[in-house]
Amino acid sequence: MVKSPYGDFAGIGKLSHVLNDAATLQKIVAFLSLTPQGKQAFVDRRLLGKIDLQQLHQLPNHTLGYAYADHMIRNGLTPPPVNEIANDPFIFWAVHLGETHDIWHVVTGCDTDKPGEVKLEAFYVAQLAPDRLFLALLAKNLLKTAMYEIELCEQMMNGLTQGWTMGKRAKPLFGIEWNRLWETPLEDVQISLNIAPKSK
Repeated sequence: MVKSPYGDFAGIGKLSHVLNDAATLQKIVAFLSLTPQGKQAFVDRRLLGKIDLQQLHQLPNHTLGYAYADHMIRNGLTPPPVNEIANDPFIFWAVHLGETHDIWHVVTGCDTDKPGEVKLEAFYVAQLAPDRLFLALLAKNLLKTAMYEIELCEQMMNGLTQGWTMGKRAKPLFGIEWNRLWETPLEDVQISLNIAPKSK
């Protein structure tokens, strides 16, 4: 696990499958269903659908849609594939988290470098307990830092503490229908979710 490269999504999927057993998945769904937003998300199971980055990039540059498209284009990323959801809350949970990962990057202001990913992982841990995956990813990345990149220690620990604090303070992000907010100013979205990334 420690030797796997950053961004090894296949490895992350395998790790999630091993850690989040049936009992843990039940706890995750129950936890996320405590809020009306999360509960409704498991009923409706709405996904982002097809995303046209070039079209979103034409929106005013203060909007969520523009910021997301710009983030994706600058990082050479492509939108997630359009998925069909079976009648399974666990599949919806996994697909929803996967397709909204880069939106969470944008809304939280977390960079895509190693400290930024640790910051977002800590945010996930604060928001998605009792999900075991993101805690394991944090542990893996801290161990990689200790073994191979100790010079990143301070940045990693700053990211961890900032992400955890921001995630505890913020309103839940799980279940938001982001594609209804593309034209909303990013700052307004952040304020509504009690997220202040510029305070990092």
